[in-house]
Amino acid sequence: MTAKPFTVACFGEIVMRVSVPDGEMPLQSPRFDAFVGGAEANVAVTLASHGLAVRMISALPRGPIGDAAIRAVRAHGVDTTRVERREGRMGLYYHIPGGPVRAAEVLYDRADSAFAAMAASDWNWTGLLAGADWLHLSGVTPALGPQSAEAALAAVEAASAAGIGVSFDGNWRGRLWEKWNDDPGAILRRIVGRASILFGNHRDASLLLGREFSGDGDSRRRAAALALLEEFPSLRYVASTARRIVGATDHRIAARVDARDCYAATVEIRIEPIRDRVGTGDAFAAGVLDAIWQGNGPEGAARSGLALAALKHGVRGDFAPFPRSITDATLFQASDVLR
Repeated sequence: MTAKPFTVACFGEIVMRVSVPDGEMPLQSPRFDAFVGGAEANVAVTLASHGLAVRMISALPRGPIGDAAIRAVRAHGVDTTRVERREGRMGLYYHIPGGPVRAAEVLYDRADSAFAAMAASDWNWTGLLAGADWLHLSGVTPALGPQSAEAALAAVEAASAAGIGVSFDGNWRGRLWEKWNDDPGAILRRIVGRASILFGNHRDASLLLGREFSGDGDSRRRAAALALLEEFPSLRYVASTARRIVGATDHRIAARVDARDCYAATVEIRIEPIRDRVGTGDAFAAGVLDAIWQGNGPEGAARSGLALAALKHGVRGDFAPFPRSITDATLFQASDVLR
């Protein structure tokens, strides 16, 4: 699909990130920083900031916390009228920033949230997708449990039957899968089989295809992408990033978009200093999708995705609310004030 969609639907859980302040360990000081986010909500916010019509399909608890989360997403122009309101709790995750010789860590507290408690039959996909041209979701949703996995499968099946395009971000979450499923590939293959655009690298390909890919970085990524495109005929593009970590706040990132007959890869750029890494993959996904819908092809998609991923590293919180004008003006180098 190369034409700009009229309406994009994003399906997934809106969550609260509870983040330990930079430079501290949990409860070293008596506070946390709180941000509203979630993989699909992050994509929705960026696409809406780029001027697209975007609706969020999710579920939140009734009460002031759910109300605040709705306001946070809606503030960026996302349609939240299809967010179910239920009794229950909001899903949380705790983010512990990394430091010198110490990796960042994420701890989940999402069991029995208002979203996770929804049965697959609670989602009326005919109504929820009415008028939509595209559906985006990620591997976080099926990882939450069997009910959420069934809902994700039902969503892509309904979209496919209605002629709605589908994009899927692998977003591997091992700590969620290990709680209930020892063969996630079986579920993920059914979802990817309905998608036109997949966000994933050679590790995702290994999970989906049951084999490893060897070689250096570029040849391995190309081999993995071609294997995915061959295995899943509906796929048109496989998009991915490669990250080289020099230090806690100093990373090198490159992006690529593979099609069957061609691919486009960017140069590696330096991201330093990093304010917040969370949500950078979602920003990348939004940039790739928007560029493809604009008809910019793999080269434009790789560049747009990398630009948004780079921009997101400099903003705290899960969202990357950058308009297309800023994305297009990103030079991948230090610049003075734009005048």
